[in-house]
Amino acid sequence: METESKVRLADVFVGIRDPRQAKKVNHDLVELLVVAVCGVLAGADDFVEIEAWGTEKLDWFRRYLKLANGIPSHDTFGRVFAAIEADAFATAFRRWVSAVAPALEQDEVVSIDGKTSQRSSKVGGTPLHLVSAFAAGMGLVLGQQATAVKSNEKTAIPELLATLALEGCVVTLDAMGTQPSIALAIRNRGADYILSVKDNQPTLAESMEDFFATFQVTPDKTPHSFDEVVEKSHGRIEVRRCYAFNQIDCLASPERWPDLASFAVIASERTIKDKATRELRFYISSLPADAARLNRSIRQHWRVENSLHWCMDVVFGDDRMRARTDNAAHNFAVMRHFALNLIRLAPSKRKGGLKVQRLIAATSDHYRAQLLGLL
Repeated sequence: METESKVRLADVFVGIRDPRQAKKVNHDLVELLVVAVCGVLAGADDFVEIEAWGTEKLDWFRRYLKLANGIPSHDTFGRVFAAIEADAFATAFRRWVSAVAPALEQDEVVSIDGKTSQRSSKVGGTPLHLVSAFAAGMGLVLGQQATAVKSNEKTAIPELLATLALEGCVVTLDAMGTQPSIALAIRNRGADYILSVKDNQPTLAESMEDFFATFQVTPDKTPHSFDEVVEKSHGRIEVRRCYAFNQIDCLASPERWPDLASFAVIASERTIKDKATRELRFYISSLPADAARLNRSIRQHWRVENSLHWCMDVVFGDDRMRARTDNAAHNFAVMRHFALNLIRLAPSKRKGGLKVQRLIAATSDHYRAQLLGLL
């Protein structure tokens, strides 16, 4: 594409090695990738749909691309995406994000969380599990890392962190990522951490539970910070009370956690149709014992569930995806992240959710060109 979009989208694919034999190539790799991303942006959820939509829009594509042999077949798309190195495609995505996304602000909450693509494995195989970094305030995916076969998020998270510019941010993780080595990796990137503590760190969790039980007996005698937030929505009332402490010497082996400065307890109470449920959640952090800041950051962490994972499943059909050959599932998942970010970065916002935005992108050449930076 001979415009700014080429810098933002097409040029970023140039560094990806073409896995095909040169003599058998009928479709330029960069053009193939641009068509595929545009297809997903426009609502295509598999390679057959990408081919069908791309064929209908061939004249529009040829305003910007040569496409000497037309739109590739769905079989060609499938073979190419299966063969492209997953790390190379993920690196291209991160390079693109760093070029087009606004710089992360100080205290931006970056949620690290994993999601499994349920139908992405062959019979008896292991489905794709991607750990993603999500900038909660901007609603953008910053990068992703697949867990290795017979491994888990503990190994994938440090690899992902090493690829991201996180200075001044607050990285939040659920209990799977609550490991001293991961806390150190976050601090080494110039970021602070808030880590959930559950049974995966039983001794630490027990010491926090004991401390809070004692605190509740005589709360006025224990220095602490307090914050309360009440939310009402669709007949549900949720109250989140955050208690923050800096008495880290009262915890089990606090020296294991790099730059540990505080811990927090969130007492959550949800009332739906006059039925109330209560829960205590525990966190450790390198941030000061500021209950309002911790409460807000922890709440933002859960945006990854609704603003990323839910969108991937419901809007982009991730759990219905049947690409199972080699790297196809991983690379298609990254394409969904491209499409999600393109919509979230739209210079002019349209009414309606992501599904509506994809529908408009499929039908409106003008809106699609806007999303791609062609206008």
